[in-house]
Amino acid sequence: MREILELLERDAHLSHDTIATMTGLPLEQVAAQVAEWQASGVIRRYTAVIDWDRAAAAAGPDSIPETVTAFIDVAVAPARSVGFDDVAERISRFPEVRSVYLVSGGHDLRCTVTGRNIRAVSDFVSQKLSTIERVQATATHFVLKAYKRDGVAFAEPEPDHRLRVTP
Repeated sequence: MREILELLERDAHLSHDTIATMTGLPLEQVAAQVAEWQASGVIRRYTAVIDWDRAAAAAGPDSIPETVTAFIDVAVAPARSVGFDDVAERISRFPEVRSVYLVSGGHDLRCTVTGRNIRAVSDFVSQKLSTIERVQATATHFVLKAYKRDGVAFAEPEPDHRLRVTP
């Protein structure tokens, strides 16, 4: 069953029929399993990976407003019986926050945040994030360029320079 999830994660457009063919499972079993995962919350949503730089270049400079993405590492003082969970859940409720992870290393949480510009992300950190009780420190890292996101590389594939083989 993990194979079905991996296929959907790689390409959410795959039909149940295609998944059944690729896995060798009956179509009815694939459809029932996917429906069960959707109902139980295993499959949270289907999404597209967008190359915003390419979209802006294709549509024109003023048609798609630019956004800034930052990774923010957060040091948190853990609390008895909840650890980091309550702070992580509170951070995740902000609309600017795209993801929150509990991580190992010098900080406890790593957040992905988007904003209209650097000032908007800076204001989020100084006015919202750093004012949360038990947040001790933050370190903000702005994304300069995305080479790969969610398993999708944004670089152009190199052209094939091999000569054709003819009979």
